[in-house]
Amino acid sequence: MRAFATYVRSLNPQLPRAVWLLQAGGLANMFGNGVIVPFLVIYLHNVRGISLGLAGSIAATNALAALVSGPIAGSLADRIGARTTLVGALFVMAGAFSLFPLIHEAWHAFLLNAVAGLGSGAFWPSQSALVTGLTPADRRHAAFAQQRVTMNLGFGLGGLVGGLIATTGSPESFTKLFLLDAATFLVFAVILSRVPSPKLHGHDEAPGTYRDVLRNRAFMSFAALNMLFVMVGIVPLSEFLPVFVKNNAGISEDGIGVIFLVNTLTIVALQLPISKLEEGRRRMAALAVMGVLWSASWLAVLVTGAWLDGSVALAALVAVGIVFAIGECLHGTVQGPVVVDLAQPRLIGRYMAVSSLSWQVAFIIGPAAGGAILGAEPLALWPLAATLALVGSAWALALERRLPRAARRTPARAVARPEPAGVEAAPAPGMATRPSG
Repeated sequence: MRAFATYVRSLNPQLPRAVWLLQAGGLANMFGNGVIVPFLVIYLHNVRGISLGLAGSIAATNALAALVSGPIAGSLADRIGARTTLVGALFVMAGAFSLFPLIHEAWHAFLLNAVAGLGSGAFWPSQSALVTGLTPADRRHAAFAQQRVTMNLGFGLGGLVGGLIATTGSPESFTKLFLLDAATFLVFAVILSRVPSPKLHGHDEAPGTYRDVLRNRAFMSFAALNMLFVMVGIVPLSEFLPVFVKNNAGISEDGIGVIFLVNTLTIVALQLPISKLEEGRRRMAALAVMGVLWSASWLAVLVTGAWLDGSVALAALVAVGIVFAIGECLHGTVQGPVVVDLAQPRLIGRYMAVSSLSWQVAFIIGPAAGGAILGAEPLALWPLAATLALVGSAWALALERRLPRAARRTPARAVARPEPAGVEAAPAPGMATRPSG
């Protein structure tokens, strides 16, 4: 019993108070996202009568708009501060989603999702730069892991609540979802008023540009790898799994909420233990294992959609959610900290912007291509995603030798003393010479 208590205490990520406040805001924000994201395509297709292919293109519009705002936000985070940039992004998204109940035609959805995408593109680089600046260098992997816990907890709870509220027979139920989502952005903005704005670099450092980022070949390859993994992992989970299992396996909206809740609770339970387990271990090997787990998950979805339905299908999909979540825990431990370790402090906002672009490009290609495939032949999407996930695993292992030695392994835990909120964060080892969403 004493050994178990000691182990539980060892999972404490040892983060400053300001980071915990930021995580609380992320929890509220992702609760709102969880209320909306699993049901957006259902809303567009089943409620507003927009075809699946067009609904996928509408979902991709969000990421396309983020391609414009992301690089601008990265520069702003480096110049005027990550916190100020983040607050602006939250207000843009709150305004956009509060108008989603007015959608009646496809062009309405394209326009509003594009505005939301402008906010989303600014959100992720500024939020990630803020986490980096508020966290001591040797605890950043723990901060990003803890962020994955809080954000997924919020998303899962939101998915459960959204599933209980939403019903395709009542468009007004989706109005409640969108207004609730908008309110959570405002809650996050209020919480940020209590979070200091850290300095990521000295004022005497020469300004950099995106050309400096693009010349970092190891980083650009890592960003492209992340794009692939998001496109064949996170995109099918959030955009297409709900509508596929509803239409092919007879899973109701509240059943979809249960699947996302179990997925989330698995991440909440295992993210910090997996983060601790990965300390001192190879990061690219962890991503390779993740690709295998995601590939197996999509093959199981294929089997479920082809041959199962009802309660048996729901039980199988809950199991898929658990396996997929283990892969997400590996991703949460590795992706953000590798970006930080490959970045220069004076360019951290720009590095985070390019990292965010890897997500946004994935959310452009993935929904557009996936929606077309799902509309033409629903069962074809899942083996394709499974195969590409294995390609990502091989890519991760090949990339490892190109990374600087200091970036190849998750730092082993040292005796950490959280820095007072608002002080300048020390650069991560190797950052002076070399990032989710």
